Amino acid sequence: MTGGLLVAGTTSDAGKSVVTAGICRWLHRRGVKVAPFKAQNMSNNSAVVVGPDGRGGELGRAQAMQAAACGLPPDLRFNPVLLKPGSDRSSQVVLLGEAIGTVTGGSYRSMRERLAATAWATLDELRAEYDAVICEGAGSPTEINLREGDFVNMGLARHAGLPTIVVGDIDRGGVFAAFHGTLALLGPEDQALLTGFVINKFRGDAGLLRPGLDMITEATSRPVHGVLPFHPEVWLDAEDSLAYGRTLGRPGPPRGDQWLRVAVVRLPRISNATDAEALAAEPGVRVQLTVEPGDLADADLVVLPGSKSTVGDLEWLRASGLADAVHRHAAAGKPVLGICGGFQMLAETIDDEVESGRGRVAGLGLLPVGITFGARKTLARPAGEGLGAPVTGYEIHHGFVSRGEPAPLLRYADGRAEGAVAGSVAGTHWHGAFENDEFRRRFLTEAARQAGRHGFTVAPETRFAAIRERALDVLGDLVEEHLDTDALWRLIEQGPPKGLPFVPPGAPT
Repeated sequence: MTGGLLVAGTTSDAGKSVVTAGICRWLHRRGVKVAPFKAQNMSNNSAVVVGPDGRGGELGRAQAMQAAACGLPPDLRFNPVLLKPGSDRSSQVVLLGEAIGTVTGGSYRSMRERLAATAWATLDELRAEYDAVICEGAGSPTEINLREGDFVNMGLARHAGLPTIVVGDIDRGGVFAAFHGTLALLGPEDQALLTGFVINKFRGDAGLLRPGLDMITEATSRPVHGVLPFHPEVWLDAEDSLAYGRTLGRPGPPRGDQWLRVAVVRLPRISNATDAEALAAEPGVRVQLTVEPGDLADADLVVLPGSKSTVGDLEWLRASGLADAVHRHAAAGKPVLGICGGFQMLAETIDDEVESGRGRVAGLGLLPVGITFGARKTLARPAGEGLGAPVTGYEIHHGFVSRGEPAPLLRYADGRAEGAVAGSVAGTHWHGAFENDEFRRRFLTEAARQAGRHGFTVAPETRFAAIRERALDVLGDLVEEHLDTDALWRLIEQGPPKGLPFVPPGAPT
């Protein structure tokens, strides 16, 4: 069996995904045949893989990003179990790319044995195929109420004998207590696999931190393998970049004499809002995620992103006053864009017996179409054109246009219409369309004209694919420069060292 490593975290969003990607990039640049793996991901941000038979499947977008760090195309095996929350109490279960049902917290337990067996078998297969498999945990490895049946964190490490490092976000405070507490709440067999720590997002004087590193090493007999500094270029494909009020990325200065201000509504069940990242990569474009109607009044372009719960999020949009703000924005002739679920919300009617079971409900009525939800989910990677530019993207949706023949925003390669345009309002089911540089520039130029931002000018040299590749290289650089890569390689090659001492009290019984 080849080498492996589990990257766990003290909390969700501690930085497991980016540290995993950075280690993958470091190994890939060393010539190691490496693959990422996450046994189970809970996220509404997914990527689409289309097999030789034409059938599509889903995996977590973070694992698609990690695959790119390895120089690999996405593979459904990199994330065998994907949970896509549709409400606070239920999630759609995607197993090796295929939706197999919906579970609640109670019904999940009856399915867990099947999911665990699939995840473990998939990891074993990857480890036989690759020189190294870098695994990402989920949440915290010390969710003591979920330890029984765990196959994502220490359950996975025990199954595969994986050395485990724990990442802590020092921005949150209390990182040393979190390290010690994580270790001390594990049982002896789990502690024997936890080999060290990594501090993430450090800013400040490293000399002030040094005594703490020495103390936690003495207290746990496990080293801190390094301290990763905060880096402003690490924001693409990051779940925590989608927080309320957050400005995406570091917007570069405008090429003209005006900015273009974009407000992306942060829906409760937001899905694949990474579409907004391509807009944020354009100089002079400020993209903010918001739940405030006032932010829409101040914006030039309003974006309704994807949603895992179109009808539920549409109700929230109305209750919050945001729907009225969208209507006022469109009535003023300013641009509104809907993507996937956001496109469906802009329709006149939505017939949904599949996702919400609500039947026919009224949409926002800003696009002259009717949407119907079908039982079969569309999973595809289409190509075509829009605004006279070539466009590729990916589709993940149950809803389809069942009524109306509006002017399309895009066309498939075979000439079929896709999406809709009515005045300053547009929508499409395609995710990823704005990663196409020429299409993005033409769309933003027209949006600026509609918003009266005549001083806004796009930057012809912006290449989104290059920006994403640069971000992966930055992660690899951070790992090489700030982590003890010799120690990491020993763990990957040799496994956990023998004789790591137990730190009481251990896991509660």
